[in-house]
Amino acid sequence: MESFGIAGGDKRQLYLARSLREDGYPVYFHGLEALNEEGEFPSLSIEEMGERCEVVLLPLPASRDGLELNAPFSQKPIVLNDGFANAFRNCLVIGGMVGKLKASSPLWEQSRFLDYYQREELTLGNAFLTAEGAVALALEHSPGALGGSHCLVTGFGRIGKALCLALRGMGAQVACCARKPWDLTAIRALGCEALEYSHVNGQYDVIFNTVPARVVGEEILSRQGPDTILIELASAPGGIDRQAVEKCRLSVVEAPSLPGRFSPKASGELIKEAVYHILEERRRP
Repeated sequence: MESFGIAGGDKRQLYLARSLREDGYPVYFHGLEALNEEGEFPSLSIEEMGERCEVVLLPLPASRDGLELNAPFSQKPIVLNDGFANAFRNCLVIGGMVGKLKASSPLWEQSRFLDYYQREELTLGNAFLTAEGAVALALEHSPGALGGSHCLVTGFGRIGKALCLALRGMGAQVACCARKPWDLTAIRALGCEALEYSHVNGQYDVIFNTVPARVVGEEILSRQGPDTILIELASAPGGIDRQAVEKCRLSVVEAPSLPGRFSPKASGELIKEAVYHILEERRRP
């Protein structure tokens, strides 16, 4: 039976660990001290984890800057270097959005290293959890209700689709921007207004951006009212023009890692399922 090491991460990793333990697996922690104050899981050094654990699970994203492991509940920074990579040379390492971490050391090229965020079952499930969290943020920051409100969603990827469904289900009037003709057709099929970016000319109660490229600029922002809520869901640098936001006297709600904030248990289960699928596929002849 595999032993799992979990290094870094947020509350998702705590629920992931509990679920693995319920399935009968030994689980060890590193860099989660603030979530493990009562010693629920044994803690190991990086070197000990590399020696004792067959599988090491890293967070989502594995690193935000390529310099340190994403470990907000660690007592001290976990530096990414050759020593960190070398400690796990005999393990199967599985993390989420691992590009920046892999670039931190050439030794990762010699390791068994996989990205669970490449799994469609995880990215799709995560999109729906992100949409739920975005709706919760909109309710928290908006002076009005979402039912009957006018909402704009920029981008029709997984998160954009999930948002359109969630907002429509709450009775919002939803417009969604996309570039591909077939996406515009799909948006209309969901009962939403389909817009090309150059045709956005309305005022909205909430604007949700899901595109990691500048798509919400001064032309759109100048038409918004003082109570318009801007929610940035895309990874850096995001899609909302910050200079235009200041010029128009609006503000942006930054919304990274919403599943870790609003639904860590469900997100932890999604990670576990993706990891199990990876392990099952590796066992097949």
